[in-house]
Amino acid sequence: MPEGWVFLPPGDAGLTRRVKAAGDHWVVQEKVGRRMFYRGVWASSATIDRIRAELEAERSTEGYAKRKEAASRRREVDQAGYVEDFHGAVLAFLAFHPGHADLADRLARAVTEHATPVGSGTVSRTERIPVEQRAEAAVIAWMRHRTTGYDGMAIPTVKGKRREVRRMLARRSQELLQRYRRGEPVGVDCPLKKALVPRAGAG
Repeated sequence: MPEGWVFLPPGDAGLTRRVKAAGDHWVVQEKVGRRMFYRGVWASSATIDRIRAELEAERSTEGYAKRKEAASRRREVDQAGYVEDFHGAVLAFLAFHPGHADLADRLARAVTEHATPVGSGTVSRTERIPVEQRAEAAVIAWMRHRTTGYDGMAIPTVKGKRREVRRMLARRSQELLQRYRRGEPVGVDCPLKKALVPRAGAG
């Protein structure tokens, strides 16, 4: 490691971005499974201190506070719009028979509330696939955890086994959804109905 360099952990995106743009630096990443996680950056202590002081001066101004507030309002509007769009995409994917419209709405709201918060890390937050595919994936993931007993399964640590189990459970979930799309009568013991029963004390 070059002399005079220090480690800058993540947490201040503006500072990190400017330090990287300022010159020599080393990015630290960690591979966990198939995913890469950003852990921080090494750079000159003098560079980090200088940029941090510049940022503190900028952020103390009234203009910066106003810009930050305006940006926050824009993000809130964007998030509200995305939640509405995603909820609509989930309902469109479900396409339940009118006789099951109430359950479709409850399921769509439950999936949307779980999947759309910023920073949730769920498939619904990725922009790599169309919102329609995100909605389908979010429904299947929600059903896997809430209607199949997946979380309590003892799955062998064999390569590909977990994916195989997920595919099998996804087929079951799709078969159950088809019953609601056809308008078939579904008993009170249906795992989807049970999962959507309001919990005691819930607001």
